[in-house]
Amino acid sequence: MAMPRKLPVEFGVAFPYGAYAVGEVQPVRDYDKSTRERIIQAVDPDTGLLLWSVDVVDGDPEAKKSTRTMSVKITATVQPVLPEALSGLPFTPVEFDKMTATAYIEENGDFSKIAWSLRAADVRAPSRSTKPATEKAAIEKASA
Repeated sequence: MAMPRKLPVEFGVAFPYGAYAVGEVQPVRDYDKSTRERIIQAVDPDTGLLLWSVDVVDGDPEAKKSTRTMSVKITATVQPVLPEALSGLPFTPVEFDKMTATAYIEENGDFSKIAWSLRAADVRAPSRSTKPATEKAAIEKASA
């Protein structure tokens, strides 16, 4: 059986309670090509687009501490701009389009676990059409 390396995943499946950006979108450094004096930005090998990263908090109240905050990489020719922060909120609600998930082994000393690397083609403000799906997922999870 041939499995794709990058699995397509809907935003509402990855983040049924929403995602919240903390900080700004930053360029991803290509550690193989960069030097101390000259930083080279990483390029996505599949699309040829520049890689950017934004740290997000998963809105799931039951998320473990180790999986609550993660980086989502975004492929784009120019630096993506986060939506405007809502008044009174410490985080910016965001939604990602055309997401993929790639499984990898995360090693921590003597322990290893499967982790996920998330990529997206775009970041934007949450749309109204996704809120009912998020609420539905929350209700289904609570009743399980």
